[in-house]
Amino acid sequence: MSTSSGQGSSPPVSLQFLLFIDERPNSQDNVQDIRAYLENLACHQSFDLQVLEISQHPHLVEHFRLVATPSLVKFLPEPRQVLAGSNIVHQLQKWWPRWEQELLKLQQFSSSSDPQEPTTEQAPSCPREISAVGYSGELMKMTDEIFKLKQDQEALLEQLRFKDQILAMLAHDLRSPLTAASIAVETLELLQSKPEHAKTPHLREQLFYQARKQFQVMNRLITDILQASRNMNAQFQVNCRPLCLQSLLHEILELYQEQFQEKMLTFHCDIPQDLPLVFADEELIRQVIVNLLDNAIKYTPHQGSITLSALHRTTQKIQISLADTGPGIPDSKQESIFEGHFRLQRDQEKEGYGLGLSLCRKIIQAHYGQIWVNSVPNQGSCFHFTLPVHR
Repeated sequence: MSTSSGQGSSPPVSLQFLLFIDERPNSQDNVQDIRAYLENLACHQSFDLQVLEISQHPHLVEHFRLVATPSLVKFLPEPRQVLAGSNIVHQLQKWWPRWEQELLKLQQFSSSSDPQEPTTEQAPSCPREISAVGYSGELMKMTDEIFKLKQDQEALLEQLRFKDQILAMLAHDLRSPLTAASIAVETLELLQSKPEHAKTPHLREQLFYQARKQFQVMNRLITDILQASRNMNAQFQVNCRPLCLQSLLHEILELYQEQFQEKMLTFHCDIPQDLPLVFADEELIRQVIVNLLDNAIKYTPHQGSITLSALHRTTQKIQISLADTGPGIPDSKQESIFEGHFRLQRDQEKEGYGLGLSLCRKIIQAHYGQIWVNSVPNQGSCFHFTLPVHR
């Protein structure tokens, strides 16, 4: 809303307002009340009003130190004044006569001063400043845009740093399985070229197994890194449906029986039969469970134990817990492990990028749940996450 008045060549003198609102419905009602009151005053006094949504202008909110919405900022002529709360119209009724008196003084000063001759007379504001009133709103908009551009620049730099780190880890982590697979294949070629070694089927079988295993490791690393690159800074597309956790958990556990046997792990499972359905994306939750199981198997020593349990914690939440008897996680690192590309010192000799838990947190948060860990160094870790019950 904008009105103007003035005569001759004198620059216009007007009140300049910024009205900050939020997305709540009652904010729109407040805007209408304030606009209606100001429109009644438009025939008596010129003013300019800009309505700004606070989430779109964080820099201006900080600049004016606003603590409530709606807030009406009279920023020109100075001094600046902020009216906030639900009774802005009442406050306007109180302050408007005083602002009119200030403007009257400015208009008298503007018409009596010779623009060619500087003056030392004190006045509430300078004519040179008044002539710039029309540009003030645009300047503040530009300042806000610069603030947003700086935020975008920092986000892009962080993505570049992340990708540089990923490339370095990719080159490092692929080297070991690639070397092992190459040795296995070269040995097989050597056996093939020497007839005297033809009667070594057990050795050949072991070499084939070793080569396949190392290729699987490389495939898993590449899959993880591609998935992390897609998901680290993107929003998940969550397709929630009623989901039976018992069926999903038992289906996943069937695939891990061989790995449990290889390390001679003792596995305990406590999943109640009357567990209610959850409202979740099956594939994303599968990804969380698989990631936690992979970590548990990776860090649990031979003949250790892993425990998977489910608990109907409240009427709205189901809690899944996965405990191991691995080396545990220091207290100071138990929150950091859920951050992007964080790795513990003990992880340096193991495959992986430290991205899995970050993705797990993002998935669970997208389901309005929580994920956390309880751990005691040298005794093991227990990861927990919650999911909403289907109603």
